[in-house]
Amino acid sequence: MGRIVVTEFVSLDGVMEDPGGSESWTSGFDTGEGFNEFKMDETMRSEALLLGRVTYELFAGSWPSEEGEFADKFNGLPKYVVSSTIENPSWGDTRVLRGVEEVSKLRQEAAGDLVVHGSAELAQALVEHDLVDELRLMVYPVVAGSGKRLFGETSARKRFELADTKLLGAGVAILIYRPLAEAGKA
Repeated sequence: MGRIVVTEFVSLDGVMEDPGGSESWTSGFDTGEGFNEFKMDETMRSEALLLGRVTYELFAGSWPSEEGEFADKFNGLPKYVVSSTIENPSWGDTRVLRGVEEVSKLRQEAAGDLVVHGSAELAQALVEHDLVDELRLMVYPVVAGSGKRLFGETSARKRFELADTKLLGAGVAILIYRPLAEAGKA
């Protein structure tokens, strides 16, 4: 069985964002050399990308023209987009999944990491359905104030345990969490 890994850039108040966005609160932060190494390692260990429609369309519009080791790996990965509207995906080696049930089946069939970048609605649905095996939060020391939140309401409490931490550059924290089973845990 594969693992679903959600990797996100977030502010202290839980707002998530693409670090290259036009209104980026992540710009200007020194993330240090370790950040690029972390993202490269994450990508090289990925079996596939698992994306929501909005993130998929943004990535499909920009990544195919990028070059270099990271871009080559990113573009060469199988891609799964969860969407009810996309019919003919344009970014190479993409398969459309129609809902969380298909994601669950894909997870059962996979052997490695299916990595979710961005994709707020998808990430929230995966948390709600207990399909997230690891959360990788790159937390920037800023209160964004407004914007899309990573976590929405859930039908029940979802517990995670801190598995690893890294502090990079000017206070950017990488926090890695894994689900904690409720039964028998204090």
